[in-house]
Amino acid sequence: MGKGIVLGRFQPFHKGHAHLVEHALENFDQITIAVGSAQEEWTVDNPFSIQERTDMIRAWAKHNQFQDKITIVAIEDINDPPNWVEHASKHHGEGTLVTSDNSTKELYGAANFPVLWVDLHQREQFEGWRIRQTCMMLSTVYDDDAARMVLAPSVPESIIEWLITNDGLYRFSQINSTPHAG
Repeated sequence: MGKGIVLGRFQPFHKGHAHLVEHALENFDQITIAVGSAQEEWTVDNPFSIQERTDMIRAWAKHNQFQDKITIVAIEDINDPPNWVEHASKHHGEGTLVTSDNSTKELYGAANFPVLWVDLHQREQFEGWRIRQTCMMLSTVYDDDAARMVLAPSVPESIIEWLITNDGLYRFSQINSTPHAG
């Protein structure tokens, strides 16, 4: 069945990402999760390091017994969209991109890379910036049960537990905490 590729920043890994990976697993034997912006960390848009994001994804994969079907690779940004696919391919290899992001679909399609489109329902709920803003607000609450309840609609349980266990929510109180929509 070949290999599927799921590309994202995973800041943090949320249910929209889980949906993409699960869809990819329905269509491919192996999945490469390509973690972009690998050099970014400790900012409002990119609060977690590449190692932390990798650990989150591994925790989710292990919880769902997908760890033998998933490979995780890191990709640093080059801020050069026309050359992105060639650059990223050196890291994630050949396969079929599985995406719900239209600009990524167009970029890979223009490079004649196979793309499998996945429609996401409730896309607004699974936008990374919304989840990061929710985490920012929760970083001042210091109540694990409240964090579980508030994050449950958009973040997998295993990732919520990773955030709590690894002080991931506290991270948000340590970075620029001004409201930021993007």
